[in-house]
Parts: sequence; structure tokens; C-alpha cells
Amino acid sequence: MAAKPRIVVVGGGAAGLELVARLGRKLARRGRAEVILVERNRSHIWKPLLHEVASGALDSSLDEVGYRSHAHRYGYRYFPRALEAIDRDAQAVVLAPIVDEDGEEVMGRYRLSYDWLVIAIGSVSNDFGTPGVAEHCIYLDQRRQAERFRQKLLNLCLKVSQQVSDDPASDAKVRVAIVGGGATGVELSAELYNAARELAHYGLERFDNSRMDVTLVEAGPRILPAVPERVSDAAHKELERIGVHVRTATRIVACTPQGMQTADGDLIAAPLRVWAAGIKAPDFLKDIAGLETNRLNQLVVTPELRTSRDPRIFAIGDCCSCALPGWERPVPPRAQAAHQMASRTARNLAALLAGRPLKPFVYKDHGSLVSLSHYSTIGSLMGNLVGGSMRVEGRIARFVYVSLYRLHLIAVHGWLRAIAMILVGHINRVIRPRIKLH
Repeated sequence: MAAKPRIVVVGGGAAGLELVARLGRKLARRGRAEVILVERNRSHIWKPLLHEVASGALDSSLDEVGYRSHAHRYGYRYFPRALEAIDRDAQAVVLAPIVDEDGEEVMGRYRLSYDWLVIAIGSVSNDFGTPGVAEHCIYLDQRRQAERFRQKLLNLCLKVSQQVSDDPASDAKVRVAIVGGGATGVELSAELYNAARELAHYGLERFDNSRMDVTLVEAGPRILPAVPERVSDAAHKELERIGVHVRTATRIVACTPQGMQTADGDLIAAPLRVWAAGIKAPDFLKDIAGLETNRLNQLVVTPELRTSRDPRIFAIGDCCSCALPGWERPVPPRAQAAHQMASRTARNLAALLAGRPLKPFVYKDHGSLVSLSHYSTIGSLMGNLVGGSMRVEGRIARFVYVSLYRLHLIAVHGWLRAIAMILVGHINRVIRPRIKLH
């Protein structure tokens, strides 16, 4: 019996996990192909939710997806490994050894052959080589980083609460500096004030959002540069209304244990610092296996999402650079783009197995929405949704914003399971604390 074609997907983020779920249902379960997911982490959480994990608004253990159980349910195989190299001549990937916390090797280096390879390893924060950022800032690329931020935040809140209890006249505050006025920085800023308000209900009687001092720093002329200016201005005003100090046209040149150093010589003092100013693909992708990459380490792909130098290797999500006809810039690194790329790649791989021609990727920009915690949701809808561009806010914007995550749940779990998870989420909001306290 001839061996089944093998499809290896590296990366279990939004794009990778949705892809293996689709391939598992359509190909692996029916015996048409062997599908393997390579992902170094043991569980998945939707990256746009990490700012809620950081603030404590979301308990990541309730929303995570275990790769091993998901693989069993959808018929693909899961390898808990990290990609080390690609051998294009032999059509194989080299997977790094697994080493435990004591430095002992659990599993050795491994070679895994493929017929088609999909790279979907996402992106990491880009500090642009700014001195001190890697040592003194927290990125929000992974769950463990978000949880580290949350622990530091809780400790600072406890410290300030104690200082105020000892001296009611104290001006002690939790000072946080966030660099980057994109969606992550803006949403985290608002969530921090909501977290401070909630903490007052759970034992920190002398602590509320007036004790929170958040500075949001953006090098460009306005925050949220990806959305229309009127939406950006509305978000700016709302942030300032709830207490965030928004500093635009401010470039950070260094980070120290005391705070952020600006190009004008000012020091933004803050014991808790977050860098969310830009993204890039992981450094090890730069020229990996001779594949073409851009200055952000992203793999350059054709309109069919194949890498420009090897048609057997696809790249999707934030780690790829896809320039489409009629677009001035490559497809933006957004969750909606990752979702659409996963869907097209699943169809194209099925077409390859059936001997049919591939179809090019068509990106449909449905607009951008930003959640300012419980204070507001604001953004713009565009493209096929409204036949142009329309500003939305309030309940309508919140409904659409939440719907994006629900679409991800449906793609990963299917309709029935996703509906059940949404219902459980509503129940948890009633019976569980409104903020994670440990």
C-alpha cells in the first residue's frame, strides 16, 4: 500500500491551528493524507486575547486549547517540538531536541519528512535594536509573558495598597509604561484601568483605578495608525478620559530599570514596562534553507501562499509577506488575515491532492476594531461588510469584536463545540471572579 501524502504544519497559532483542524476534518479523517502539527508549546490561546491575560481579565487556563486532545479529536498528529532547520533537498524538517528545566534531554533531535510543508509560526515583538528593551521590558507574544506581566502587576497593586493603608495621604501609584500605540498597547492600557477597578472589590479596599498611572507611548503622530484618523482620534480621547497618558510623536531611545528614555531626554518612570511597538518574524527564519525573506524575516510568498523559491513550502499568517495585485502594501499581520489564509491553504492543499489547480489568496479587509475594555469598543467596518468604510462603536462594535473570536472558535472546534464553549463562557462570567487574582 502506498504511503499517504504527508502535510507538516509548523506553528500552532491562529493560522496553524485552524489549518490543521480543517485538514484533519477534510483529509486526515478520510485517510487521504497524514497531517502533522509541529508546535513547541503544549496549549494554544488566541494571541489577540493576551492583553486580557496580562491584566487578569481572562483566565488563560479556561480558554486554552490542548494540542494533544485537539489532535486526537480531529485526526492529525501532534509533535511537541521546535523547528530547527529545513532540508529542502530531502524534503524534511529538523526538529530541535526537547530539554527539561534541569537541562536533561527528554527527546533527541529528529528528522521529519514531508510532501508539503506549511510554516505558520507567527510573529514576535520587534524592539528595533533599542538598548535595554530585551532586558527591562516585557513582550506580549506568548502566554507565559502575559502571565509574568500579570504577576508583576498584582504585586505592584498589593504594594501600593499597603502603602496607602499605612499612609492615606500617600500618592503611591502603580506606574506602567507601554510602548506602541497599536491595538495591543491601546487595549492593554484600557484593561489595566478596568483591572484596578475590579481589584477594589476583592480585598484591596484602598485601591482603585485612581491609583493606576499608565503612559502609552507612540512614535508616530497618532495611535492606531491602521485605522481611519477619526477612529484613532476617538480612541485617543477615550483613553485620556479614563486616565491614560497618551504621548504621540515620542520616540524611545533606551530602556532602563527605572523607565523609558525618550529622544527628547525625558524619563518616563515606571517599574513595569511593556514593549508592543512592532512585530517581525522570528530571527531564525531569516534566509532559512535559502528561502526568500524580507527585512522583517517574513517569508516571501506567491499569491497562492507558496514560498517564492519552493512550491512545496507554504507560509501563512504573520510570518509571511504576501503582496497581492492591486494592493500597495503586503497583507497586514492581523487575525482576520491569518483566518483567511488558513482557509485558502486548506483548500489549495486539498486541490493538490486531487490534481486540481490552485487558486490565489484573496484578502477581504473587514476593518479594524479595538476594545477599550468595558469602557468602549470602537473601530471601522469596511470592504464587503458595508461597501466602503463605516465607523462603529458601542454595542454594535462590541458585538462584531467578540464575533471575531467566536469565528476562531468555530474554525478550531466546529459549530457544536464552539457554541457550547460560548455558553460556558457566559456562565463563567456569572459564577467566577471578574478578574484572575492568583
